[in-house]
Amino acid sequence: MNILNKNDIQKVFSIADCIPIVEEAFQYYYEGKVDVPLRTQITTGTGKGTFLCMPAYSEEYDASCVKVLNMFPENINQGLPSINAQILVMNTKTGGFEALLDGNYVTQLRTGAATGVAIKHLARKDAKIGALIGTGGQAQTQLEAMLVAANLSEIRVSDLNFERALQFVEKMTTELQTTVMIKAVENSDLAIEHADIIVTVTPSTVPVFDGEKVKKGALVSGVGSYQPHLQEIPASLVKKADKIFFDSEEAVLSESGDLLIPLKEGTITDEAFTGDIGAVIKGELIGRENDEEIIFFKTVGIAAQDLFAAQAISQRMKKS
Repeated sequence: MNILNKNDIQKVFSIADCIPIVEEAFQYYYEGKVDVPLRTQITTGTGKGTFLCMPAYSEEYDASCVKVLNMFPENINQGLPSINAQILVMNTKTGGFEALLDGNYVTQLRTGAATGVAIKHLARKDAKIGALIGTGGQAQTQLEAMLVAANLSEIRVSDLNFERALQFVEKMTTELQTTVMIKAVENSDLAIEHADIIVTVTPSTVPVFDGEKVKKGALVSGVGSYQPHLQEIPASLVKKADKIFFDSEEAVLSESGDLLIPLKEGTITDEAFTGDIGAVIKGELIGRENDEEIIFFKTVGIAAQDLFAAQAISQRMKKS
């Protein structure tokens, strides 16, 4: 069995590689070609940590895996990863174990890739300004996906801790070697001003920006709210969005306060929902129809993404 750490994976697989793989995963999932039970969640007694188990299998893709992932958002205050995960890749013919992958990095890749897929299908083609809210463990690949999937000239970064935003920008500017201007701003409303693409990746229980300040034509990708009490996206934005897409409507409506809270409050009804992004990829739903539409894409992450990414990485490693 191959044991692959982050450095091993980086040698054979990048965010640019991952975006089309996750795009394929979303379509397979929508077509019912991936067996993905809703993930098991166990919350710690303090409510500050979550243990997750995410199995997946696809006969058509000839892949099977199980991811164990633990989310402890307050780790960031101790300089520790907020997510700890491992992915076990299994042989579909024999049940043998083929690879153990660094689930932290695969999760970062596939989560960033989900935003990349959303940008490809739902963002304005002339998008120039991006906003990234949150600088935790998932932020780097979200930033990388924005750089890969859109021809942006500027990305503004915001965090509750401005010093942390400054440090993140300095690190990313050095590591990514991009010509796109990446700059830290003092607050999230400054970040989203005139932004064409807005990505939120926080564990916040309260909205992290003013929904009324989102410009027409913007794409908002909500990444961080993965439990019913978390709500980083303001209900005002959800209400005025012209279209709402999901990685999985079933998963989102089982887990995310971004939609469960405004549904419960009566701010929106399920008639506002457009459908899964897999239907857009397959051509059964239209994504963006004009440059004035505000589109909200909500992702909580589904095991199909892990399955396809882990299988692709495992296969590339065998060939390297």
